[in-house]
Amino acid sequence: MTMPTAIEIKPLSTSPAVIAALRDILIEVVAHGGSVSFMHPLSPDDATAFWTQSLAAAARSERILLGAWDGDVLAGTVTLILDCPPNQPHRAEIAKLMVPLGYRGRGIAAALMRAAESLAVDHHRTLLVLDTAEEDGAAPLYEKIGFTYAGSIPDYALKPHGGLCGTRIYWKRTAAIAPLSAR
Repeated sequence: MTMPTAIEIKPLSTSPAVIAALRDILIEVVAHGGSVSFMHPLSPDDATAFWTQSLAAAARSERILLGAWDGDVLAGTVTLILDCPPNQPHRAEIAKLMVPLGYRGRGIAAALMRAAESLAVDHHRTLLVLDTAEEDGAAPLYEKIGFTYAGSIPDYALKPHGGLCGTRIYWKRTAAIAPLSAR
């Protein structure tokens, strides 16, 4: 399915409205079993604190938070983490790909991933990595858009409603030119 033309993907900046929208998406995703590092019930204060810290890291150029906007409604988000150790300046990590239930199935997650990959190229990142839950994770999406399955780790994290869940690790090379320090 293709993404509606009304959706606009752009980097997110700190504002009360953006933080509130991110908070609400995170709470909804966790409540519906999304394995994104939090347990259910997730308090609004904890969700707000997480996004406030993430946006502060974005302001320091350590990451880029992208939002998919349907008018004034935040219809999805993904994070591109750029802050890697000194021996990994060529790598970035994808995290917190989330689309509210009412917007799923419209191609928004794939569009967010394409935008994140494009920004990785702009930042000369030649390798992207990510992980997703073995149960009910986004593995089919990642494989469809060209990520390679590297392996699984059993009992990696707790599911939001309890019980252990394994994780699947993925990687993808980008079209970026390797940084001079890596040549």
